[in-house]
Amino acid sequence: MVRLPLTPAEVERGERLGALLRRARGTRSMLQTALDAGVSPETLRKIESGRVATPAFPTIAAIADVLGLSLDTLWSEVNQPAAKRLVS
Repeated sequence: MVRLPLTPAEVERGERLGALLRRARGTRSMLQTALDAGVSPETLRKIESGRVATPAFPTIAAIADVLGLSLDTLWSEVNQPAAKRLVS
């Protein structure tokens, strides 16, 4: 199966997702967060860095749960146009 290249909007959304997860993780270690979520530290690192712009829903749901993020909050933050996002 050939994967189509990501659109610029998908890449930007992946970068916003990674930034949101990094902020939510705060001082908690990437290793502990990944282990608590049941994902590999490498997967979490790639998501946080924006290298995996379209991660699987169960992966994001598990990470969000560990970080205490609601999926509604995560979805609205990641999908807002740049002009409407909260400044961090």
